[in-house]
Amino acid sequence: MQRPDCILWDWDNTLVDGWAAIQHGLNATFAEFGMPLWNRETVLANVRGSLRDTFPGMFGAEWERARDLFYGAVRSCHLDVLSPMPGALSAIRAAAPLGPQGVVSNKQGPLLRAEAAHLGWAGHFATLVGAGDASADKPSAAPLLMALAACGIQAGPAVWYVGDTVLDMDAARAAGCTAVLLGRAAHDGGVEAARPDLVFDDGHALAAGLQDLARAGVGGGC
Repeated sequence: MQRPDCILWDWDNTLVDGWAAIQHGLNATFAEFGMPLWNRETVLANVRGSLRDTFPGMFGAEWERARDLFYGAVRSCHLDVLSPMPGALSAIRAAAPLGPQGVVSNKQGPLLRAEAAHLGWAGHFATLVGAGDASADKPSAAPLLMALAACGIQAGPAVWYVGDTVLDMDAARAAGCTAVLLGRAAHDGGVEAARPDLVFDDGHALAAGLQDLARAGVGGGC
């Protein structure tokens, strides 16, 4: 296990649980369009790509109206229902001695940055890149490369991208970075579907692994 020089993080279901707001936003939008509502399990199983990549296929010519409805509903509650994932803050703190950190999410950039500020976490990250900030969203490499430029780091195996889905692992590989799965991806086909380079069961396990690497002082390199 190579010591990372930089760690990039996914946000939802990796560092935070904000699914209640996403479910509320989707169901408010679905209700307006007369579509069936989704329970939490359906949301977890289906939400992967960014809104600009997925809503045109879901809502056709009215996708921009659907977008505005969704974001309005999410903004009404997302800070109230946000909570850290188990061990997330411990993992962020354990990563600090190893190099710069950033976040790359398919959540809209302003929402992402508002949530990081609300939790008091923004200071841990050199950059927070959300959907719409780069020329394309995950699984494109573009947002990861944007984040790395802000961190002053070149893409390579010594950069870890930590996420919870197949899409996250695909984005890491597209950028030439180490794909690190957090959790077992039970909501997304499991570990075999994700094909990660490394896997940790939760934030506590990842924090312990990062602490071991920091103590060992094993050299990395981009």
